[in-house]
Amino acid sequence: MDFDAYARTAVDLVNARLDDLAGLRALFGDDHAWMAQEAAEKDVAVFRRAQRRLREVFEHGTAGRDGDAVTELNSLLAAFPVQPRISGHDASDWHMHVTSRGASVSAEYLAGAVWGLSVWLCEFGSARFGICADERCGNVYLDTSSNNCRRFCSERCATRSHVAAHRARKRAASLTPA
Repeated sequence: MDFDAYARTAVDLVNARLDDLAGLRALFGDDHAWMAQEAAEKDVAVFRRAQRRLREVFEHGTAGRDGDAVTELNSLLAAFPVQPRISGHDASDWHMHVTSRGASVSAEYLAGAVWGLSVWLCEFGSARFGICADERCGNVYLDTSSNNCRRFCSERCATRSHVAAHRARKRAASLTPA
């Protein structure tokens, strides 16, 4: 199982716009197209609650409150338990699912996301959980840098923030008498 991919689904969920069923379906993308087809209006509320709780995990991690992050993840693991099973149509298509056959879209997606984020925390620590330093953004990310120095969710946010800081310094310098 690709636990990093599952952890990234947690990031995708926290950063998603879940205003309605269309927003939820947009979360799934090509990798989970079958989920988009099966998602129902009732799933939106479940995903929103999980989204808030997963954001708390990132907030705890970035604040250095590992114990709180672990407590929340354990609670989420209990709410969305992993029940692995092998699935596929023939010998060339075997793959793992994280829930039992017939599980709801929310159970399948959230069990994987919570499991992946939990494995990530155990492997790398919650110091690798990040919230974008660009105050206009607020997206979360997993810090995969070699020296744990990432501060932004994307190059776009980093550039925007650095350009704004540069312009502010230039303005301040031009207002300072020589």
